[in-house]
Amino acid sequence: MQTVKIGGTNWEASNVALGIMRMGTLPVPQAVEALQMAHEVGINFIDSADIYGNDPVLGRGSSEIHFGQAFKKSGLSRDDFYIQSKGGLFANNDNKITRYDSSKAHLIQAVDGILQRMEIDYLDSFLIHRPDPLMDPAEVAAAFDELQAAGKVRHFGVSNFNPQQIALLQSATDQKLLVDQIQFSIAHTGMIDFGLHTNMTDARSINHDGGLLEYARRKQMTIQTWSPFQYGTFAGTFINNDQFAALNDLLAKLADKYHASKNAIAVAWILRHPAKMQVLLGTMNPAHIADSAAGSDIRLTKQEWYDIYFAAGNDLP
Repeated sequence: MQTVKIGGTNWEASNVALGIMRMGTLPVPQAVEALQMAHEVGINFIDSADIYGNDPVLGRGSSEIHFGQAFKKSGLSRDDFYIQSKGGLFANNDNKITRYDSSKAHLIQAVDGILQRMEIDYLDSFLIHRPDPLMDPAEVAAAFDELQAAGKVRHFGVSNFNPQQIALLQSATDQKLLVDQIQFSIAHTGMIDFGLHTNMTDARSINHDGGLLEYARRKQMTIQTWSPFQYGTFAGTFINNDQFAALNDLLAKLADKYHASKNAIAVAWILRHPAKMQVLLGTMNPAHIADSAAGSDIRLTKQEWYDIYFAAGNDLP
């Protein structure tokens, strides 16, 4: 398992992390197996959010409750994992997002709830889950200061923010924003497409993200990639999907070459980018955790990287 320095600091973690969004519906014994497998293959970074899971009995945040229960039974130590969570989203019982909230009171309350559910004393990092148009950067800064002074959070970052939103918040905070967590995969490549199609007039030349990739690299922010096997926005996986026949044929050939799975090649494709990203796996299946994490140690050639990009339906001008 290869590592990455988070946010350009000396904080070094596995470049493949385990996201626990789906742990809320998993029986605790199976959650234990997922955590043990992650540790076994060298993953030492857990990603969560206070909104993950909505068990009929446990309610919102059940993924973190199951994590806390499973972690206690896993035989693993708090020192075995860096633990990150996110806050700032509200949803109703139909899982429809009703608002974002980055107020000081809510962020502090969110962290307290996360720590209680996960049964831990501190978070290694806490991210604001989505940009709130009503965000007051001074309030966020005050929340960060209080959380850090109390020993509840060590580092901070954001999720799904564009460069101007990051810069606005960073202008008010003393803590460096180390992370921006965004969707990125072979079949979700907008932040690469527009750069390749500079000075063109086709659809791929549209800059949807404000130059986020280049901004993050200049600021030494770690891009954490969610949904690494998905296309669209929660549309489904491209792995073994007939809509992506050419891509799956190529992934299969490269999987044979590198003695790995298609998922591992998809992970390796993300990690081949020099931005030094961190891939978030969302599976709770121990076998899938292991075969996907193997992509950390695969170094694709430049031509293989481009060939995969082409096979996903992309082109060069």
